[in-house]
Amino acid sequence: MALALERTADIPQPRVVKPAHALPNAAAVMEQLDQQRRRVDFDTYDITVQQLIAMVDSGHIDVAPAYQRQFRWEQKQRAQLIESVFLGIPVPSLFMATNRDGTWELVDGVQRLSTLVQFAGTPESRRRLELTDPLILSELTKLTEMNGSSFAQLPASLRLQFSLRPVKVITLSDKSDLVVRFDLFERLNTGGVALSNQEIRACIFRGAFNDFLERLAQSSDFQKVVRLPKSQILDGTREECVLRFFAFLHKYKAFDHSVVEFLNNYMREASSIFDFEENEQLFEHTFANLARVLPRGIVRSEGRSITPINLYEGVAVGAALAMKKAQRINGKGVARWISSAELKTLTTGATNSKKTVAGRIEYCRDRFLEK
Repeated sequence: MALALERTADIPQPRVVKPAHALPNAAAVMEQLDQQRRRVDFDTYDITVQQLIAMVDSGHIDVAPAYQRQFRWEQKQRAQLIESVFLGIPVPSLFMATNRDGTWELVDGVQRLSTLVQFAGTPESRRRLELTDPLILSELTKLTEMNGSSFAQLPASLRLQFSLRPVKVITLSDKSDLVVRFDLFERLNTGGVALSNQEIRACIFRGAFNDFLERLAQSSDFQKVVRLPKSQILDGTREECVLRFFAFLHKYKAFDHSVVEFLNNYMREASSIFDFEENEQLFEHTFANLARVLPRGIVRSEGRSITPINLYEGVAVGAALAMKKAQRINGKGVARWISSAELKTLTTGATNSKKTVAGRIEYCRDRFLEK
């Protein structure tokens, strides 16, 4: 019997060939690639340090406030950049986006541009980038004789040499729409302190609506209701919470899985058309009532001090919808049903589906409307 088994094992077995995954349709891929390339239009320049500083000085290069808030390079990093420029070592390109008025908006390279301006810039260019004193060189490892010197203290020949060094600048044309610009910011946002998605939006969708979000984020009732960790106080999370409130209030039935894309599209629309007075009144009344019925804020249970974002969306937008319908909310038992198993299912885990987003908002709306 054992021999028979061995002989059976020696018999060649037919190869089982697994079906390969269907290859992408080449024509469809090329068409999609061509469409996306048409949305992005770039120009490349070699611009001297002197010219860059002059453009900052005149306001032709703009650095958004969201970038200016970020942590700046340490002294050693700034010294290494200045040394590299003096030595003619290529430094990474600066990325700019062209505004419709012809000015450039910095997308990537705030630390590099700030360092160049702090070292060789005018008082005006430093002021525009919120820099105070000129940079004094230190920790140079190659050009050690320059340590302890400012730009003004260097010989004129060295100042001229530095000023005429070229820096490569790549600009995104104003033909590219704002959503493409957001994508560019996000892909290039790889510095030491990365911007949050809302800080990127603040750079791109500047104007009355962005100012509106920033102002409402300072509301005392809103801050009582929405409890954030210290790390998120200054990174745009508050402003994004205000944006989420209006986006889901007006468009939650159109939501389809991607929160970032949903918020980008809404902010683009609201930057063009938005009823500021009506929406501000609803926001104020909603959060005044929530602060009254939830003195501990939107938290899931006793002992918790941080507001879960998905729970915030359901409670805040649900309350606003109830306010629109009945001019009031029923605050009885809110702290209890916020921690209910049903709402927990709609606000934890994989909850960014169309069904669960609508489910948590409408669950809270109906609870607030109960008599």
